[in-house]
Amino acid sequence: MMLEKLKLPSDLKKLNERQLRTLAAEIRKLIIETTSQNGGHLASNLGVVELTIALFRVLDLPEDKIIWDVGHQSYTHKILSGRKEDFSSLRKTGGLSGFPKSRESRYDAFDTGHSSTSVSAALGMAQARDLLGEHYNIAAVIGDGALTGGMAYEALNNASKLKSNLIIVLNDNKMSIAENTGGISNYLNGLRTAPGYTRLKKDLEAALRNVPGIGGGLVSSLKLTKDSLKKLVIPGMFFEDMGITYLGPVDGHDIRALERALNNAKKLDHAVLVHVITRKGKGYAPAEKAPELFHGVGPFDIQTGRQLKKGGKSYTSVFSETLLELAEKDSRIVGLTAAMPDGTVMAAFQKRFPDRYFDVGIAEAHGVTSAAGMAAAGLKPVFAVYSSFLQRGFDQIVHDVCLQGLPVVFAVDRAGLVGADGETHQGIFDLSYLSQIPGIEVLAPKNGAELKAMLRYALAQDGPVAVRYPRGTAYTGLEAFSAPIERGKAEPIFEGQGILLLALGSMVSTAEHIREKLMGRGISAGLANARFAKPIDEESLLRLTEAYSVIVTLEENVRSGGFGEAVEDVLLRHGSDKRILHVTLPDAYVEHGDVSALRALLGIDSDSIIARLEQEGVLDGPKQDGAAGACGAAPAESPEGESHG
Repeated sequence: MMLEKLKLPSDLKKLNERQLRTLAAEIRKLIIETTSQNGGHLASNLGVVELTIALFRVLDLPEDKIIWDVGHQSYTHKILSGRKEDFSSLRKTGGLSGFPKSRESRYDAFDTGHSSTSVSAALGMAQARDLLGEHYNIAAVIGDGALTGGMAYEALNNASKLKSNLIIVLNDNKMSIAENTGGISNYLNGLRTAPGYTRLKKDLEAALRNVPGIGGGLVSSLKLTKDSLKKLVIPGMFFEDMGITYLGPVDGHDIRALERALNNAKKLDHAVLVHVITRKGKGYAPAEKAPELFHGVGPFDIQTGRQLKKGGKSYTSVFSETLLELAEKDSRIVGLTAAMPDGTVMAAFQKRFPDRYFDVGIAEAHGVTSAAGMAAAGLKPVFAVYSSFLQRGFDQIVHDVCLQGLPVVFAVDRAGLVGADGETHQGIFDLSYLSQIPGIEVLAPKNGAELKAMLRYALAQDGPVAVRYPRGTAYTGLEAFSAPIERGKAEPIFEGQGILLLALGSMVSTAEHIREKLMGRGISAGLANARFAKPIDEESLLRLTEAYSVIVTLEENVRSGGFGEAVEDVLLRHGSDKRILHVTLPDAYVEHGDVSALRALLGIDSDSIIARLEQEGVLDGPKQDGAAGACGAAPAESPEGESHG
């Protein structure tokens, strides 16, 4: 294979056109084989193989810089930049990240994992380059889906004032994660279908010049006006009107055409946008046919495209089914998502209630405020959004929802550790950033059945409520415990002596596992399901903890600002002398890897927690006779993960 023989990236510029086509095919094969085993972002990466090759051939990397928007399309970049030998470790614990990572390689100029950021980062880098008197090229690769995010327009607005070169590559595949919607999508559709600007300009000039007597003068006059031939040929000229030169559209799978366009772009002394048309999933029939299903995948069978890992019903599916049931009974319930209809399973809501479904694009801030407007006008909006993506709408949650006390329900998906997508996608801060906001209720279910109950509870409230739930298969244990949900109150499950395990959300199953193991050693421990991170009913908390000397709080969130600190604050303010231990995630960004391995590494699995209790001397307290457990077989302490996206 050519890929095995090449020294990359140095040999890349020596290849002829036939060799380049062979290389592209081999890269696609490697990406398909690796993601079929490791999972990952497939369709987006298959679409940018030729574009990445062209960028590497035109630019002098790593002195020149490429900034990949979102970054989930950087697999070819990793292969070409000398990481092909390690590519089999993609997304594995200790292996290559699925996103650009500057600590991983000097070819990764900027860490990206969320959308619409590349032009801002590239512009800042260009301004630094100019101030420092340095000379190198910078290319920002942004997808048409990312142009649904407002930050991209803020950056374009400022890039238009730049007096030096900046290349903006618009990778246009008509999709973000799902099919794009909205005005910018319609605009780009017009550009895709318009004939080539340069060819038409020449044809029109030639025709006008042949008009006897006035042709030449008419052409000159048109060139002197702002509404010139460009506006006659390409409707809108949005980018040109901003002062950004527009080149394209260019076939994103024609390496030579891409090279010509990029070389032309390098010559300009201002910002230039190269409009590239690509096909998401190119080269793999199942992904070409249904690119949205191959955005983020788990391991799959290459021949059929079917995913191999099958577990029980996911928390996301439980949420979706419950929302449909409730929406059937209440026509005021509407659903929103930010370009994630499949990841949040809001696609089912769209199919059932198309007039009550709203995809805001990759624009979480707009989505939050839009939901606030709906609530203010009498609807019951449910915004289904990933935990790490909701961070982008924090100001809007504070000012536009909570300040007015509007009944918006936030269905916070992928809360806690998500695994292979790594630092930018771990949902480990939402308990902290939501709980600090006055007026919002924050809940987390212990199992799938309780998620149903919490969604019903949330939609019955007259103020904002966030229900956070993890990625993966919904836990089915403890379903016999289903006390009605009361505002701020925890649910006692098992009584014990000495130690109370007070767990929230996904950590309830872990606490149950801990209790089983302690009972096997003759150690008694109580277990309670916290349910609420905010508010906490202080009176009921004091009653719940009264019989115990040690309180162990458990949450899949960082400690600062989290559930455990809130519990400690209540107890200390009431003069409690109880010993309080917190099981939380560390004050750090958690890298990618298998969720079970990460839980052990971070010390939040049952064995690690028991070891810590031993080290802290907590297990020296009361013991009980016998080792029989009240729960039967020990439960699985963390749900099996599903593929992101």
